[in-house]
Amino acid sequence: MNPLEQKALILTNPNHEKQAKKKLNVSLVYGIGFTFIIALSGFFLAAIPGLNRIGPLACAILLAVIYRQIFGYPERLRTGIQFSAKKLLRFAIILYGLKLNMIVIFHEGFPLLLKGAVTIIFSIVVLMFIAKLLKADLNLSLLLSVGTGICGAAAIAAVSPIIKAKDEDTAMGVGIIALVGTVFSIIYTLLFPLLPISSIDYGTWVGISLHEIGHVALAAVPAGQDALAHALLAKLSRVFLLIPLCFILMFWMKKNGKMEGEAKFEFPWFLIGFIVMSFVGTYIMGSEVLVSDSIMTDIATLTSFILTMSMTGLGLNISLKELRTKAIRPLIAIIITSLLLTILTYYSI
Repeated sequence: MNPLEQKALILTNPNHEKQAKKKLNVSLVYGIGFTFIIALSGFFLAAIPGLNRIGPLACAILLAVIYRQIFGYPERLRTGIQFSAKKLLRFAIILYGLKLNMIVIFHEGFPLLLKGAVTIIFSIVVLMFIAKLLKADLNLSLLLSVGTGICGAAAIAAVSPIIKAKDEDTAMGVGIIALVGTVFSIIYTLLFPLLPISSIDYGTWVGISLHEIGHVALAAVPAGQDALAHALLAKLSRVFLLIPLCFILMFWMKKNGKMEGEAKFEFPWFLIGFIVMSFVGTYIMGSEVLVSDSIMTDIATLTSFILTMSMTGLGLNISLKELRTKAIRPLIAIIITSLLLTILTYYSI
């Protein structure tokens, strides 16, 4: 039914508008509940040995993809699923800002900021170059390059609305980077005992080259607490650079949008929330007098869960047929880029 027919029906039948709103509310609540259940299942699956390597985010996306292939897209729940995929995604990115300690970055991480900037530039330039050579999908490749350079799924989620990426591209990007990052983090743990490198240098190497914060922790923990601390500091320096990169991409999109005569550019206000929460986490919640470590851990878990719910909504858009034809070349591009990044950053430490 087109909008004119709907308007005519509402005018002739006043109860139709109430019924439509009721259906919309039901779809919203049930759809959010549906993504909640799959996200919760992803967390349970991630507790199983073996699956804990890829984490709840990838597990939830996998469940969503399997559901889509067996049962199809749940159209009756679309409103709530889209709410999770769009609104909750932005909310999760805002909360993610709490993880960024500005004081540590400004006072201890300036050299790491430079290395982080090189990592980001290298990842984007090299991956996009390889993607063009392979004739891979450029939107998906751009998402993967940003995720590789900065902080995996969170970076992909932040950049996706700016470059107007499709939902299925965002979900595929998160799934691919979770897989590749997990494999590389396991390889790092196997290499550490064999390498002529100190635990602190190893931690820096891990933090400056691996994809997700979870991957960094997974690879750094076997080397001890000092290695983990340096790894997380190096990683947070890259997370900090998500802010300027997003604004650069906004400028680039706005410029291209004007050239192509596109509609008015939509400013991603959630980035302002991300910056505000970074300062809140640093100067207010960073004090144990005000907020305990356990509460901060609970907030971090909540953030991960909300992000998992949003990725569940995106995962329901994935078609395996399209995944096979569209993702293989970007997958090859990210593997080659990650391998080169691993080697070059090792010799730069």
